[in-house]
Order: sequence, then structure tokens, then C-alpha cells
Amino acid sequence: MTTQSVRPALKLPIVVIGAGQAGLSAAYHLKQLGLDPGRDFLVLDADAHPGGAWQHRWSSLTLTTVNRVHDLPGMGFGDFAGDESVRASVAVPHYFAAYEEHFGLNVLRPARVSVVCDRGERLRIESDRGLFSARGIINATGTWEKPYIPPYPGAESFGGIQLHTKDYVSADIFGGKHVLVVGGGISAIQLLDEISQVTRTTWVTRTPPRFREAPFDQEAGRQAVAMVEERVRAGLPPRAVVSVTGLPVTPAIVAMRERGALNRLPMFSEILPAGVRWEDGTRLDVDVILWCTGFQSALDHLAPLQLREPSGGITMTGRLATQVAKDPRVHLVGYGPSASTIGANRAGSAAARELTAFLGLRP
Repeated sequence: MTTQSVRPALKLPIVVIGAGQAGLSAAYHLKQLGLDPGRDFLVLDADAHPGGAWQHRWSSLTLTTVNRVHDLPGMGFGDFAGDESVRASVAVPHYFAAYEEHFGLNVLRPARVSVVCDRGERLRIESDRGLFSARGIINATGTWEKPYIPPYPGAESFGGIQLHTKDYVSADIFGGKHVLVVGGGISAIQLLDEISQVTRTTWVTRTPPRFREAPFDQEAGRQAVAMVEERVRAGLPPRAVVSVTGLPVTPAIVAMRERGALNRLPMFSEILPAGVRWEDGTRLDVDVILWCTGFQSALDHLAPLQLREPSGGITMTGRLATQVAKDPRVHLVGYGPSASTIGANRAGSAAARELTAFLGLRP
């Protein structure tokens, strides 16, 4: 007769899952509210080093080409930026590491969470670093770990190279190849710009891209956030931010227009062994299909909590729509309206305040 071993779980009031912009912001605000890192809350991070998704970005993404890196609360990024030509994958992780150390956030890493389950008054968090039991969680797992590639007939027959933005390293590896860039977001434009300068490219998008000629001021930002927030409060899946904001017309965009790199085609209907085909029968031979089709929220570990609606979205509530309506013990930061870096900071603050109030942890 065998006896099954029982593994004890470390009990804490709150567990923060993820140590990117949103997770670190939430941890900072929990500490500012009087909670002790390691005793009252614990931050778990799947990566072996600080930096969130930034440490995995392609090498050509520098501080001059990246979307603005917003300061974490309490410590500005400026002192860590240095030369604007420095790779974002180096500068931002350096900043995050210094931030964690300065505020003593005691992030446990690498600690990949596999599942979160309801255990009555507590939530059980299972990870490869042990078991944890919490009264509430702030989930900040972002999207980097869940790249999205839409299904298309014949995809498995393609004899060339298929890769996602997440897999991109450098344009140089495509020399002499015809690259089909799929997607209309900011990352698609950045990579199309790089690749089109070294080899032949074709650009396809599902809908015509919208270019924003006017400046993106605070009012435009508020309107964009409000539109995304409206969807998640209704339990609908959040839309990509660029679908609301449009693509800013930068000097790089102007240069791409001048050399014909922005001659966009509509989406193809089928993938062939040597290329793609449109509904009207038109064919195009390509060597590479680069899917710049975005990411989805990495929330599979929360599936046992049954938070999703039939629409596939999660109904959110709270001041900044970070609290899950079906389970107020769960806050999602970096989801929906807080998916941007500046939105993640505000969401971290709101989640920390609302969750501690809900759990009666306010000093």
C-alpha cells in the first residue's frame, strides 16, 4: 500500500503573477500600502531574469525605435536609458532589475505558474517552484507567451519558413528571400521597414490600415482607452490597441511610402506549398511568411476559475476595469485597457488598492 505525499502550500494574503510593467507596478503599490514583500505578498515570475517581455525583443529594437518606455512608479527610466541607440532588450531589463532591488520586491524566479484553482476561501497557485495559497491574486502575465497565428487552409503544406513576431531576430537572415509580412500593427510596420531594406517584401493585412496623421494627444489616448474599457466591461474580448488608435505617421512611414514598401494587399485565402493564393485565383510565390498577427492574453493557467464568458472575453469591473466580475479576488493587469505601459502603471495602482480593500488588508 502506497501513501500519497502531501505537499504543503505557502500561505500569503496576495500573490502577484508576472513581473513585467504591470506586475512590478502592482507590487510597488502593495508595498506602499503597507504590505511586506515575501510575507504579505509574493511576486512570481516565469523568466529567469528581470525585464518581462522586453528581454526577448529583437536586437534592432532600440530606444529610438520602440514605443515610449514609461516610468515605473517611484523611479524614472531616464537614468537607465543612456544612449538612445541601446537595445531595448538590454536597457529595460537593466531598469527593471534596479527597480526590483531598490524597492526590495523579492521576486521569486524562475517560477512558472501552471494552474490556479479555487479552494473555497483561498486560491491555490501551482508552480514549478512549489505551491502557494492566497486570498487574492493580481495576474500580470501579459501576452508575450501566447503568440497568435490565424488558421488558414494549406498552412501545413507550405514549404518555406513560417515564423511569428515573437521568433524574429534580424532582417539579415532573409537576404535574397521574398518575405510576406502579415499584419497591420505597429510591430508589423517596424519589421516590414527593416526587412524591405534588405530584400523583397509583400505586405498583406486583413483590413485596410488606418494611418493617423494628427498627433496622438491625451484626449485621443483617453478615447482609445475608453473604447477598449467599454468592451471588457461588457465581457467582450479586448481589441488590439492599434485598431483604435491607428498607425502614427512617422518619418519611417514616410520613407516606406516613398520606396513603395507600404503597397498593401488584402489577405490571401489559402496557403500553397510555394506561396499563397487569393480568392480570385491570383497566386504569389514567397519564401517566408512572417506572421505579425499579435498576441493573446496568457491566461490559460486561470482556466479552472471559469472566468470567461461565452463570447470568450472576461467581464471586468472596478475603477479601471482590473477586477474580474465573476471573482473579485482576481485582478487582471496588463489586460484590456491596461495593456499599454502607461495603462499598466495605473492598473497596478488600482488593483493593489481595490484588492487590499476587498480583502480587508488596508492598515
